[in-house]
Amino acid sequence: MKNTTLVIMAAGLGSRFGTGIKQLEPVGPNGEIIMDYSIHDGLEAGFNKVVFIIRKDLEAVFKQKVGRRVEDVTKVEYAYQELLALPEGYKVPEGRTKPWGTGQAVLSIKGLVHEPFVVINADDYYGKEAFRKIHDYMVQEMDTEAKVYDICMAGFILSNTLSENGSVTRGVCRLNEDGTLNQVKETYEIWQKGTEISACDEEGNPVLVRGDQQVSMNMWGLPPAFLDELERGFPVFLDNAAGNLKAEYLLPKFIDELIQKNKAQVKVLETRDKWFGVTYQEDKAAVAAAIQGLVEKGVYKENLYNG
Repeated sequence: MKNTTLVIMAAGLGSRFGTGIKQLEPVGPNGEIIMDYSIHDGLEAGFNKVVFIIRKDLEAVFKQKVGRRVEDVTKVEYAYQELLALPEGYKVPEGRTKPWGTGQAVLSIKGLVHEPFVVINADDYYGKEAFRKIHDYMVQEMDTEAKVYDICMAGFILSNTLSENGSVTRGVCRLNEDGTLNQVKETYEIWQKGTEISACDEEGNPVLVRGDQQVSMNMWGLPPAFLDELERGFPVFLDNAAGNLKAEYLLPKFIDELIQKNKAQVKVLETRDKWFGVTYQEDKAAVAAAIQGLVEKGVYKENLYNG
């Protein structure tokens, strides 16, 4: 059996959620959090190790609320995203308070992961289909030795990823005819009002998006050699970001740059599952209701770990 790892980015500060640590908010009938459903779906799909990327200062509470019960069902390791984790010769600029984004987060697993891995956000519900499709691609098709990095991603339908409680940012995808990714364009302030969807670009200019377009929800299937490339790209990012205290080394942006340089090819695996996430405090009730609906349909047992 080919080893594959589920990597969960759980170091985010939850800035828009307002109260508490949003990744640890219960949404299931027995206190399950969104992450529990992702872990369940990942293990069911065939992933056989979980790596949590967390903040060192939250290690104790994270292990108590999440880690220990997951350790009972699969192999678990921890990586730590730290503001100070910089390449040799680089220092944190004065006034910088947050770590360096999803690219730096994933870089923290280097040395722990030596097999194909999927990266997900801790506070997103992705559905079973995406895990199954990415796992199957990794074990059946991914060429981990390819000179052009062989990557895959889950392509969600935009209308399946919107919040009723505010605007969202999404990586809107443009595909080539063969189903590979041509471009991911970060698109902001996406909001559905009735049948109309409004959005804008980085500069705030209105842009047209359609509800049936595919978007990236930061669910990437990556070969282990990609981590070397990510490591090489970090100092380049830091040099370009000098003076910008809020600049982030973002995984989708880095992958997009590799595509444009013909250094990566990304197979987009469409999923029709509805995505849920807790972007706003008000989203929590809707997510809990959606999970309850899936339990009632028999998609999940009422007690995920002991049912």
